[in-house]
Amino acid sequence: MTKSEKVSDILNILDKLYPHPEVPLQHKDAYTLLVSVLLSAQCTDVRVNQVTPHLFKQADNPYDMMKLSADEIREIIKPCGLSPMKSKGIAGLSKIIVEKHNGKVPSSFEELEELPAVGHKTASVVMTQWFGIPAFPVDTHIHRLAHRWSLTNGKNVEQTEKDLKRLIPQKKWNKAHLQIIYFGREYCPARGHNWKTCPICKTYMRKALRD
Repeated sequence: MTKSEKVSDILNILDKLYPHPEVPLQHKDAYTLLVSVLLSAQCTDVRVNQVTPHLFKQADNPYDMMKLSADEIREIIKPCGLSPMKSKGIAGLSKIIVEKHNGKVPSSFEELEELPAVGHKTASVVMTQWFGIPAFPVDTHIHRLAHRWSLTNGKNVEQTEKDLKRLIPQKKWNKAHLQIIYFGREYCPARGHNWKTCPICKTYMRKALRD
């Protein structure tokens, strides 16, 4: 079996299990998605979704967020961890969005990645899931699964992103990255993984053992 055939099989499994995956972070527009993704760094989506209603009740747009100090934001988002950095990032990006972009989240990678605390992965999520621009956000979980499935031997998420973009058709990027996230949580966790019951690993790990 070629690697392209293997990828096709994996995508078919993901399509059957998660035909219509939704963004796990609660949001209503590009700004609330941007803030939510920023908060999700080293934090679970469940925790972020518990915190953002309190934050967005105070400020769900950059204009209102500018009225809050970084310390006030920090108090609200503490449960998400890394609150000093994240609060300064939210305050800083809100100010730039208002002053430089007329209150609208920019729709290019370059402008998004210029915002405080916004890296390539965060920008990729906003670009693909809100603006519909093909991108393949790769976090540590997708990086781990790509290695487990032998789709990459990259030592970092940057190389894994390049490999997955090369292997997976561009039209499937937006959907596939969400499907892999959901699959990893349900069937292919980092700890306590049972490859014999995993819909993907039971096929390819058994073949690897035979080989």
